[in-house]
Amino acid sequence: MIAVLRIILLILFFVFSTIAGLLICLVRPFHADNVRIFSHWYGSVAKILGIEVELRGVEHIDNTRPYVYVANHQNNLDLFTISNAVQPRTVTLGKKSLKYVPFFGQLYWLSGNILIDRTNRARALSTMLAAAQRISRENISVWMFPEGTRSYGRGLLPFKVGAFHIALEAKVPLMPVCMSTTHNQFKLNRWNNGKVIIQILAPINLPETKPNIRQVSENLHKTMAEQIAMLDTELSKDYTAQNITAKE
Repeated sequence: MIAVLRIILLILFFVFSTIAGLLICLVRPFHADNVRIFSHWYGSVAKILGIEVELRGVEHIDNTRPYVYVANHQNNLDLFTISNAVQPRTVTLGKKSLKYVPFFGQLYWLSGNILIDRTNRARALSTMLAAAQRISRENISVWMFPEGTRSYGRGLLPFKVGAFHIALEAKVPLMPVCMSTTHNQFKLNRWNNGKVIIQILAPINLPETKPNIRQVSENLHKTMAEQIAMLDTELSKDYTAQNITAKE
């Protein structure tokens, strides 16, 4: 019964949010704050799914300046969880094929997100250079998943260096965003699907003179992996304590 109710609510949400989003985009296409608005719409769906989302570390963000956000990408559930952390004047960088997904793809494109052709290295590099120029020109931030794909429970995958080159080219800090592990956490027919913690870390400024991008990415990968492990441990202890209390 819970699963049926959720499916109905999700269908209604996607229909109405897509229509409303496309109408907004017709009035102000590619506006710098469209992505934040729509992301928070999707983030509100976490309540329908029975997931509590806690966002930490917002105090690290100065919304008057741009960043390159780097976050861990786990599964399709990210659309309803980590989207709660998207800040004002932030766009995402996604694969070009999303543009051809009916309705959602058009909304994604018209929102102002940046589309990259991963199958063509030259075009991909050109898009990343354009993203860096857009950061400087429009004072916007770019949100990226440096793993390049969903991890599906495999832990934090190795980082690609595109996000780091964009930050270096645009001369803006990296802003790490870590989310606790959600693999196998959600069940459609379960009322309470637990808690997710999103931790925003302190910004990282890249050296201006010939930084070792590969080393920077490996260091950040280690930092984020450790933070994710800490969040998972915290949630595991909370879950154990709740079970003990319930039995008593």
